[in-house]
Amino acid sequence: MSINIIGAGLAGLSAALTFAEQGKPCNLISYAPSERAQSVMAEGGINAALDTSGEHDTVEEHYADTLKGGVYLADENAVWGLCKNAPEIVRKLDRLGVPFSHNEKGIVQRYFGGQKKKRTAYVKASTGKMLVTALVDEVRKYEVKGLITRYPRHRFVQLCLDNGVCRGVQIADRFTNETTVLSGTVIIACGGMAGLFDGMTTGSTHNTSDAVATLFAQGVELANLEFVQYHPTTIGISGKRLLISEAARGEGGRLFVRRNGEPWYFMEEKYPELKNLMPRDVVSAEMVAVTARDDCEDQVYLDMTGIDKKVWKARLSDLRDQCVHYIAVDPMKEPIPVSPGIHYFMGGIYVDERHRTNIGNLYAAGECACQYHGANRLGGNSLLGAIYGGSVAAQSAISIPLVKGGAERSEPEGLYQTTDYTEVSPALAQKISAILYCSLPIMRNEADMLEAQRELSALLTPDKNEAEKRRLTLALAMVQSAVNRRESRGAHKRTDYPERDDEHFRKTGVVRYENGKIDLTLRDIPERRSE
Repeated sequence: MSINIIGAGLAGLSAALTFAEQGKPCNLISYAPSERAQSVMAEGGINAALDTSGEHDTVEEHYADTLKGGVYLADENAVWGLCKNAPEIVRKLDRLGVPFSHNEKGIVQRYFGGQKKKRTAYVKASTGKMLVTALVDEVRKYEVKGLITRYPRHRFVQLCLDNGVCRGVQIADRFTNETTVLSGTVIIACGGMAGLFDGMTTGSTHNTSDAVATLFAQGVELANLEFVQYHPTTIGISGKRLLISEAARGEGGRLFVRRNGEPWYFMEEKYPELKNLMPRDVVSAEMVAVTARDDCEDQVYLDMTGIDKKVWKARLSDLRDQCVHYIAVDPMKEPIPVSPGIHYFMGGIYVDERHRTNIGNLYAAGECACQYHGANRLGGNSLLGAIYGGSVAAQSAISIPLVKGGAERSEPEGLYQTTDYTEVSPALAQKISAILYCSLPIMRNEADMLEAQRELSALLTPDKNEAEKRRLTLALAMVQSAVNRRESRGAHKRTDYPERDDEHFRKTGVVRYENGKIDLTLRDIPERRSE
């Protein structure tokens, strides 16, 4: 029996290292090498209350900001663990060789959205790439020792289930399509559901959402699918959205729209305390509002011309290179046009504080799991959540006794049939994306969402292959989750229910697929334990 990790981004790498450091062998399975994981694309930084800027930052304030940013929908116990462990995680990364910016006081930190203190450690605007590089180097040491076995070009096929208990995983070599069954505990770290919005996100094109769709079809519970984060500053390029890191605003970038022909720095006028660094859901909604006004143009700009040349060179040179390369605009010299783009999925696989799913011996971590971010993620918390969550999932898999299935067999091969490989056709993927994008924008309403349900249901016909049926079902679960939440909270803003309703909806919306139907329930959020 082994331990199998699906996904080799930061969450998967962190889980593998946690096992290896305790002498526990594991398999690290991924569609592509870690260097091509979506984690590499994270730009701005990683949060931790190090207080190297002399602002008297504390773990308690990081915790409070995270809960507030998520509009109090996250598990408080899980968030406390995340924030409490953040300083040591960043210090360990520093020891592993991540080239964070330093000064005489230690690691330099910058301001990020939804936070009043300088709390975000960074490596220019390439933090994710540098974190992955450091963890890959560390993993290789354990690969040589035989504690980590790589499957670097394999896709997830399905869980091996025995009476509702996970006993292993079936994977396939994507070059030869040869399938393999690996018995033992499984940790899912497959990333977000970008494939549901094909070509419309800042995420990796490898993140098709099909692994989560398969898990959902196999009975794994998902939660809070309606919370889709739109990053305020993105630019459309071929096949995806180009992210303009929040670091740009953290270093002094300013959003404006032309009102009656003159620049209006609307965030600074409306939110004088945090200004352009309000949480992402707030900034994106304000961008929609101002561009809809009769006295404003329909384009928002990010003005970075006032940032000092030394800051550009030391902290933002890679961001400048991206703008020049992809849109032929030098942001040092002129403002760049930006608009909100889909960036992160707060919802995902429903896990508890120890990253357990509703299936025995199955865990999940990283963006694929619904855990730390509630209704809206703060910038700088995603890298932290991936590394911390991967470690917690691994520690749980080590300490929690293996759940036995109903059939007492030493190996699970005989229980499962190899399925024929199917893919979602590009035409259908685009149809699903268009339906979701129109029905789940920044500002949404019930009429559009009910129409989306009808359109998706009409596409779910017997002639569709299994992959297509699963993706359509996952899309329907997302829309159904949004219809059911009759309030506005975080990234879920409804014009027909504009107020927050804590009495009825400060709960986790959990969806489960069973007997061909999507079942949705609202569950209480665990109360904070006293320490």
